[in-house]
Amino acid sequence: MDLLRGRVADADPALEMAASHALLRRASRGEIDAALRVFRPTTMVAFGRRDTNRPGFPAAAQACRDAGFTPVVRASGGRAVACTTTALVIDHVQRDPTSLGGMDDRFEDYGAMLAGVLADFGIDARVGEVPGEYCPGAHSINARGEVKLIGTAQRMVRDAWLFSSVVIVDNAPSLQPLLARVYDALEVRFDPASVGAVATESGVGVDVLEEAFIGAYDDRFGLTESAYGSLDEARSMVDDHRVD
Repeated sequence: MDLLRGRVADADPALEMAASHALLRRASRGEIDAALRVFRPTTMVAFGRRDTNRPGFPAAAQACRDAGFTPVVRASGGRAVACTTTALVIDHVQRDPTSLGGMDDRFEDYGAMLAGVLADFGIDARVGEVPGEYCPGAHSINARGEVKLIGTAQRMVRDAWLFSSVVIVDNAPSLQPLLARVYDALEVRFDPASVGAVATESGVGVDVLEEAFIGAYDDRFGLTESAYGSLDEARSMVDDHRVD
């Protein structure tokens, strides 16, 4: 499996979303077999496609800008997720002729793996939804059943899938009021107290945590550090992920 580390753009989170989307397309065409992309995003709120169809979406996007966060649309499913530069985005792209099946199995399998990494740092990590959490899902990774630490989402295309994980490492207090405004505008239930951070639970920093997640994938799949390559396809798709 190819390991792609770091951002592809210093200040364009829409291009970051498009880069992972382009990897998924390449896997669908059979140009790559498997890739793990790990990067620390710029300050952004990544919305799901269905968020953009809600009447309150323009107000939600403006709330992001007012707080200094760039609104973007992500390639995977789910609802709005806020990130600072201390977060980790882990995008696993896989060519798979059976891609349209197995979604629940992937959620359970990779959710358990991610929770296991957190448990190694002494966190009471569990797989399951926290009441009132952002981007709610039955396979979120939480601490003690009280605060969400990692959100997971998927996208399936012909012969390939993307499994995307967003790890909130720190800065939960700055995310809570922002997400409250965003979800209020979207008219979706949300409890700010559900937002947690790994550093609050264990004190582990983003550098150590990044290596731990990469190590877990390396143990399972074997990773070869690679370069992203051309961004031409990602640039051609960037408007699909930008919020005007």
